[in-house]
Amino acid sequence: MTLFPIEEYWWFYAAFTGFVLLLLAIDLGVFHRKAHAVSFKEAVTWSVVWVVLSLAFNYALYVYAGWKFETDERLLAIPGFHPQRAAEQVGLEFLTGYIIEKSLSVDNIFVFVVVFTYFSIPAMYQHRILFYGIIGALIFRAIFIAMGSVLIEYEWVVILFGVFLIGTGIKMMFAPEKNIEPNKNPLIRLFKKFVPVTQELHGQKFFLRVNGVAHATPLFVTLLFVELTDIIFAVDSVPAIFAITKEPMIVFTSNVFAILGLRAMYFMLAGAVEKFHLLKYGLAIVLIFVGLKMVWLNEMYGGKFPIEISLGFIAGVIALSIILSLLFPKKEKDTKE
Repeated sequence: MTLFPIEEYWWFYAAFTGFVLLLLAIDLGVFHRKAHAVSFKEAVTWSVVWVVLSLAFNYALYVYAGWKFETDERLLAIPGFHPQRAAEQVGLEFLTGYIIEKSLSVDNIFVFVVVFTYFSIPAMYQHRILFYGIIGALIFRAIFIAMGSVLIEYEWVVILFGVFLIGTGIKMMFAPEKNIEPNKNPLIRLFKKFVPVTQELHGQKFFLRVNGVAHATPLFVTLLFVELTDIIFAVDSVPAIFAITKEPMIVFTSNVFAILGLRAMYFMLAGAVEKFHLLKYGLAIVLIFVGLKMVWLNEMYGGKFPIEISLGFIAGVIALSIILSLLFPKKEKDTKE
């Protein structure tokens, strides 16, 4: 039984979506109305703002859940149901999902760095691409989460997701890194086959007319590739959060808050992302762990592996991989390669 059934909490989804759209409108229409290169100081400030907003929402969700569960006769009728304990579970599940998505986002940052360099996108236009990229990411995540909330009710789907995450984690740990070449991507090549693309940028425009014919600019091609890579990353991250909680509302909100802070995190870490070279092993271990939760550990603990242990393990592995990356930096030769 879900704690937040969609038919009862439709108003929450509508209000939350409106709140997110308002934040994005303020972001682009007020603070980034004029294209400019985002400084490190500005990126740090926005990163703190998004993290504080996320934690404030987490606390508000915990308080609301505690109040709501104490008055919900449907839930109180369940033998052994404890409103306060359930509220604490909700708060910890949101925080764990947020940390997982935030950690996996570092892979996105690496791809962004490569793609912006490949297409020679000036720093002043990168925020615009990421802004619209995140809007697309929010739409696709909502679709994936809606599909996942239906599929996760079937036991064989849970096992399939778990096996997939374990396989992805093992592949991430042992597979050699491959060069990213957007122009060789089949969908990018198909797009260029039907839509002419200008050779140079035209300010912050995505499209313009040349001799009466609509042309895309390299800025839009870059945005298209960013969207494609995010869809690929979502295939990993959405099942990973469903391994922590089966509540679609928690999966959706934790995912959204992590994505909202992605742009600021990119501008803060873009120049230092290579320093976290061991993080991929930490992320691989996390994916294997959440896969094992779905396949085996949840069943071993009577259907629900303790969230406190999950949160501690995931946060510990991520923190350790970052610390080890800084203590044992890449050799200069490897960094240049």
